[in-house]
Formats: sequence, C-alpha cells, structure tokens
Amino acid sequence: MTNRLIRVGTIYLPVKDPLSSSEWYIESLGARLNYLDQDKAILDLADISLFLVKSSGQSANFKDINGAERFTVTYEVDGLEALQLMHADFIEQGMKVGEIENRGHAGRNFVFYDPDGNKFDVWSELSSKYKQRMGMEEQ
Repeated sequence: MTNRLIRVGTIYLPVKDPLSSSEWYIESLGARLNYLDQDKAILDLADISLFLVKSSGQSANFKDINGAERFTVTYEVDGLEALQLMHADFIEQGMKVGEIENRGHAGRNFVFYDPDGNKFDVWSELSSKYKQRMGMEEQ
C-alpha cells in the first residue's frame, strides 16, 4: 500500500459553548485561537487542530466493556518532572484532575477534564519517533 496515514491533524470535541470553551483552552492549556463562530472554535494545541463543536451537552468520553469511563486523547510531556509540574499547575488552576498513576508501563499518567466533561490523559513519555523527528536526544 502506497497511501499511508501520516499523523492526526484534527480532533473534534463536543462543547456547549465554543466561545467560553475556547477561552478555557487558551487560558488553561495555552491553545491558540484560529477561528471562532457560533457553532465552532478552531484552536491549535499540541501540534493538532482542535475543533470545539457546539453540541447538546455530550462529551467525547466513552465506557469500556467494564463500564469504566475512557478518554480519546493522550497528550505527552517530556518526562516525569514535567508531568508532576503540569499536574500541580492544573490543580492550582482548579481543574478537575486525577491522581498521578502507575499503569504498569513506562512513565506515569494522570487524567484531567475540560469544563464540558471531556476527559483527557497526560503521559510522561514522549514517543521515540517524535523525539527523533524533533532532533531530541533519547534519555
């Protein structure tokens, strides 16, 4: 096969109000606003376009076979110290966050929620392909 998917370019998230949600993403996560109208906001965040689409109050979360609520996106940070600092910053901002977890694989994780209840994960390990592409040394 010669056609290959190269990267995730856009993620769509349901939100109640694109304006207030985009303000939260800008202030809390450092996103950059590219476009805003009544039905959507388009942001740049973590090298991805994030579309905040007006919806009736649902979230992007889902339940797994055991009934546990799951997230659809995991963000990566560069190392455990960066993860711990972000976790503390999110708590200080008053965001809903989970504890830092050891899930039995490399690195540590924690979850956080946006004001619309969309659940996200943060992982302390940058992928080796990303490090290679960005010219970062393996540690």
